[in-house]
Amino acid sequence: MPTAVVTGGAGFLGSHLCDFLVERDFRVICIDNLDTGSLQNVEHLRGDNFEFVNHDVTEYIEIDGEVDFIYHLAALASPIDYLRMPLHSLKVGSYGTHHALGLAKWKRARFLLASTSEVYGDPQVHPQPETYWGNVNPIGPRGVYDEAKRYGEALTMAYHGQQGVDTAIVRIFNTYGPRMRPNDGRAVPTFVRQALEGKPLTVFGDGSQTRSFCYVDDLIRGVVALAESGEHLPVNLGNPSEFTLNELAETVLRVTGSKSEIVHEALPVDDPQVRQPDITRAKQLLEWEPEIQLEEGLKRMLPSFGREPVVA
Repeated sequence: MPTAVVTGGAGFLGSHLCDFLVERDFRVICIDNLDTGSLQNVEHLRGDNFEFVNHDVTEYIEIDGEVDFIYHLAALASPIDYLRMPLHSLKVGSYGTHHALGLAKWKRARFLLASTSEVYGDPQVHPQPETYWGNVNPIGPRGVYDEAKRYGEALTMAYHGQQGVDTAIVRIFNTYGPRMRPNDGRAVPTFVRQALEGKPLTVFGDGSQTRSFCYVDDLIRGVVALAESGEHLPVNLGNPSEFTLNELAETVLRVTGSKSEIVHEALPVDDPQVRQPDITRAKQLLEWEPEIQLEEGLKRMLPSFGREPVVA
């Protein structure tokens, strides 16, 4: 039975990854300090093949026995979290990645870094291929997350080049699905929560800025495929279907049947105007592309918010 370590395993993405691996008969060791994760996300997995370890990855990581894969997902990925804990966000991206890579070196395990589309910043190239170096403000409020991930990528490649660690890097674009926290500040859960509460949907700016939304099941398939490939250079994973935030809000209203209005608020500092992945490499290397489009994904997400979709 292969063993996988998942840092940040009690979070939104991490818990879905743990589900996927347990279903594939992996022994899974989930590491999380529960700053932003929740035991409720993994409680159903408790058993012989799943172990939860309450640990902060900014401290040294020690695991007994053999390890085959390390999925390093630990991060403060939501703006509401990294703006609340900027120093910890930087430490997780630096010390945390260093410790996870050290574990991979010690165990001779395949290491996958969960990076982000935020490494592209407010892009001047559209859509964004992996060859684009990005347009990031290192001293802006988003810099603590963006630069932590950029540093994590550099550290991962250094461990691969100098220490011979078998590494992979996935750049994750906007992903949504069950287990997202209703108040985590990201667009999809915020709009869904507001719609179900009958409150106005708050769109920042004029709503013309774009995002590409990937359903979590599609994303996790791609992450595991990349980990099990021989690829070392970064690979984008996301849904290339591009929507304005106004279109997202309107889709949420349609699926929920809400009569809420859409209101506009001031645009946050350094908020990207466009975001769309070029997934050519994922198609070529992994034979991967997303299958679930936005409206269907929202329908699948709604029951976790206690509501069935209105649109058939």
